[in-house]
Amino acid sequence: MMSRGRNTLATSLMAGVGMRYFSPATVRTMSNEAVMTTWIRAPVVGLPNKSTLAVDDKEQQEEKPAVKGLASGGNGGKDEKSIVSYWGIESGKVKKDDGTEWRWSCFRPWETYQSNTSIDLKKLHVPSTLLDKMAYWTVKTLRWPTDLFFQRRYGCRAMMLETVAAVPGMVGGMLLHCKSLRRFEHSGGWIKALLEEAENERMHLMTFMEVAKPRWYERALVFAVQGVFFNAYFLGYIISPKFAHRMVGYLEEEAIHSYTEFLNELDKGNIENVPAPAIAIDYWRLPADSTLRDVVMVVRADEAHHRDVNHFASDIHYQGRELKETAAPLGYH
Repeated sequence: MMSRGRNTLATSLMAGVGMRYFSPATVRTMSNEAVMTTWIRAPVVGLPNKSTLAVDDKEQQEEKPAVKGLASGGNGGKDEKSIVSYWGIESGKVKKDDGTEWRWSCFRPWETYQSNTSIDLKKLHVPSTLLDKMAYWTVKTLRWPTDLFFQRRYGCRAMMLETVAAVPGMVGGMLLHCKSLRRFEHSGGWIKALLEEAENERMHLMTFMEVAKPRWYERALVFAVQGVFFNAYFLGYIISPKFAHRMVGYLEEEAIHSYTEFLNELDKGNIENVPAPAIAIDYWRLPADSTLRDVVMVVRADEAHHRDVNHFASDIHYQGRELKETAAPLGYH
């Protein structure tokens, strides 16, 4: 009786701890009574805890067949094995309008668009106030070492530019998100607008990764620049959102200039006008025979739209108003 009581008490205690560190298994005692025991799955230094999977002993011994059509972010549709999880989440197959299978999981068909390349590329904001001049000369100062380092390697230059350009939208959206939570108020759509900008800039990077492969020291430079710029912009946005958005507006003006030079080099034949990457054709809904020049054209148009949005956001702050008071230009590409 005492032995059975101890077994019952131990079983209750183990069941109360849960499935995170213990995996159940049923064994039988000498008296042929079924008793639940547990195998400890304690965390070990350097080893991550594993997620609980909804598989029993039989399922663990059986091999799962490969499931086709689960594409990772940049693999262009390679076959992968399915992930069987207790939580019942599955990556459903998505099809294009023509019925063919969608090969990208990093973005979906409803997130694609045709870029408006007719946007005015020559619009510039003339700095007038002290903050404007500070933002303007900050960007001009950052451009000098970039020109010195990359010179006319525009593919690698574009990659570096996008690793920086994708930061402000994420930082601004994150801070507005936290502000909305603190104040129990809406953001006027600006959280989504800024996160859309960050995602769009990231897709620029994913595209140029297919065109130019960064060297090891360029990857190291990205680590350093991103670490410094993220924290600097974070502090700058907290101190003065009008300054932060104005600086991004000037940064986008420089991006337009850089991509215009990129196009000039392509037109001169100094850079080979290779076929457009598949990810670019699907993301911007480009014709199948598009080239690198077509990709640079739509990326430059995107930068012009980001220029407008950030200068507009800065103007709202200069007028003594908050972003939430003016509807955000969602989907402005």
